[in-house]
Amino acid sequence: MRYVIVAMMQYHRLLRLNKIITFILLIFADLFSKYLIFNFIDLFRFIKITNFLDITHIHNFGVSFGLFSEIIPSYILIVIGLAVVCFLTYLLVNSRDDLETWGLFIIICGAIANIVDRFMNGYVIDFIYFHVNQFYWPAFNFADIYISIGIIMIILNMINKIRNQKK
Repeated sequence: MRYVIVAMMQYHRLLRLNKIITFILLIFADLFSKYLIFNFIDLFRFIKITNFLDITHIHNFGVSFGLFSEIIPSYILIVIGLAVVCFLTYLLVNSRDDLETWGLFIIICGAIANIVDRFMNGYVIDFIYFHVNQFYWPAFNFADIYISIGIIMIILNMINKIRNQKK
């Protein structure tokens, strides 16, 4: 029995290390991409990558999709973001489901990356710009992708739980 406990402790330690490395890589990828965009692409310049994707340099002073832009001060958005991260961390610590845990974890990574960007600049740098014909999606960044993926993971987990309850 003692060997099983030692093996489980090593497994949990490895899992923790895996999350720490993932956290650092996700935050670094987002902040480094924003650094490159800030330093090498002029503000409001669009570089065509494909017929539906441009790389640009936009400063987002609001929340998602620029909502509340320049209506809510940057420091208030930082405080709200930190409160949301604290709440999500509480949910993460109390989660007993792997998919939900990873979803919350990835959302937290994205939120922290955007909070750091807003703290350093007073705004968030967005640079991925999708469009089809005359339809345009607001510009976004890697942190926004992390948040979206995390939300999708949680929704899929909820759908899976609902399906299992009906059986």
